[in-house]
Amino acid sequence: GGGPALAAAPGRAQVFSTVVDTFLEKLVAAGSYQRFVNCYRCFYKLQPQLTRSIYDQFISQLQTSIKEEIQEVKNEGNLEGLFSSLDKIVEEAKDREEPAWRPSGIPEEDVRSTMVPYFLKHRSHLRRLLREKEEENRKVAESVLMGRDRITELQQLIQARQQAWQ
Repeated sequence: GGGPALAAAPGRAQVFSTVVDTFLEKLVAAGSYQRFVNCYRCFYKLQPQLTRSIYDQFISQLQTSIKEEIQEVKNEGNLEGLFSSLDKIVEEAKDREEPAWRPSGIPEEDVRSTMVPYFLKHRSHLRRLLREKEEENRKVAESVLMGRDRITELQQLIQARQQAWQ
């Protein structure tokens, strides 16, 4: 079913299950039969087969109990859903060009590192808008001056014609 993509990058839920299984293996290895026998030496001398049976039963119940407890924690914490959600976030972040924001623990630096690039970009944008508005205002001012000159010319023409008529 999963193909090479799953084999190459297992999900966090799968990694978690592997870690739990490895933990159980190491726990069983730490509680080896030899150690068990050393703790119950007298009983082992009297009933070696019964001691082995008790050990096997103990280990089996211990593993079952731990697995049930871990499954309960996974269910209560909705770990499967959270792992899946985290996998999706990581997958979506792979295509991002900007680095992810990481807090330094010093609020002033964190705010500065986040806000300064934003403010610089915003300042650049505002400067560009200001230049455009100044150019627009310059053109409007020229147009107004030309209009005033035209009005002055027309007033002079009107006065000249008025004097000529009188």
